[in-house]
Amino acid sequence: MKKELTGLFAALLVPFDENGDIKVDGLREIAKNAIETEQLDGLYVNGSSGENFLLNTDQKKQIFKIAKDAVTDDTKMIAQVGSLDLKEAIELGKYATELGYDAISAVTPFYYPFSFEEIRDYYFDLIEATQNDLIIYAIPDLTGVNISIDQFESLFNHERIIGVKYTAPNFYLLERIRKAFPNKLILSGFDEMLVQAAISGVDGAIGSTYNINGKRARQIFEAVHQGNVAEAYQLQHESNDIIETVLELGIYPTLKEVLKTRGIDSGLPKKPFKPFDERHRNKLDQLIKAYSL
Repeated sequence: MKKELTGLFAALLVPFDENGDIKVDGLREIAKNAIETEQLDGLYVNGSSGENFLLNTDQKKQIFKIAKDAVTDDTKMIAQVGSLDLKEAIELGKYATELGYDAISAVTPFYYPFSFEEIRDYYFDLIEATQNDLIIYAIPDLTGVNISIDQFESLFNHERIIGVKYTAPNFYLLERIRKAFPNKLILSGFDEMLVQAAISGVDGAIGSTYNINGKRARQIFEAVHQGNVAEAYQLQHESNDIIETVLELGIYPTLKEVLKTRGIDSGLPKKPFKPFDERHRNKLDQLIKAYSL
């Protein structure tokens, strides 16, 4: 029986060594931390937070395998397979499907000015080749691709396109999508706007900071569902204090440093990202203490 892919997901971080190779044991620990410690429902693997677009195909496959093996069978698993090379995306999609991922996801093709028809056909080709359900990854601030409500309709007419990871600040469009497609899955991708997304009726969320702040994200989501909006906003204020500092210090190295304080071998970011700047150690320690991270 297929899982219902609602709830909260960690956009899985990936630990690297000085040579840019994956730290296998560390990746297992990060995956387990997300599910067992942060009490999240699932993992979104090989997205932006996994530094995916800095990796080769073999590394991406390695991450899919390690992450899937690290958690229990009831963990909800989504594989981000998007690539500018459709052949690679198909190869990754087939591999993740064979591993038992519940759905694939793919960022909209970017960099080149693709037409909507080209983007649509990219998704349809990917579905045809993998025979798995697909979640669109819409992140226009990074891709420059804005999908209109009519275009979403054209995509959602395909029964295997089950939803969207919506990482955009346009809450009017989010409201229109929610009203027009009540049976499609909407997963919010902006950690700092979770409360607004929850009020707008999303089915869940995917976040990089959920690797260290998942329990508070859960409290936000549940408070909204219980009608405690003021409480949810207070929790969002706390989360945004965390996010603001994490962004200031460098998102990937800082999240990994927080995980290291939990005894997790969270490694380094992959070059050209820089490692954590030790000049900010005191500020990080204060953050961890203040918010019990």
